[in-house]
Amino acid sequence: MRKKLDSPFSFPSLKKNDKVIVMTGKDKGKSGKIIKVDRLKHRVFIENINMIKKTVKPNQTAPQGGFVEKENFLNASNVLVECPHCHKATRIAHRLLDSGKKLRACKKCNEIIDQK
Repeated sequence: MRKKLDSPFSFPSLKKNDKVIVMTGKDKGKSGKIIKVDRLKHRVFIENINMIKKTVKPNQTAPQGGFVEKENFLNASNVLVECPHCHKATRIAHRLLDSGKKLRACKKCNEIIDQK
């Protein structure tokens, strides 16, 4: 029987459109933008990273069938956010503003990552 995950991320360290760097696996050192975050299964889909080939059966749009390359998921623990200020792979710190809003910050340069 599979182990059931306890809970989703309590505060999202990784968000859609974050630029991340892969730390382990076959794509180690590559960077890309997050397409999708699966918070329940603790995994992320990154643009042009961990590509796999899927077979496609013949249908009206592709009468020949064939192969399609698409992104496969990576475990969220295998990536780190790239800081937009210092351009280094960093873990995320959480800062609480006076207004009570919780923001993500770089642990290396202490700059706020969530700028709007």
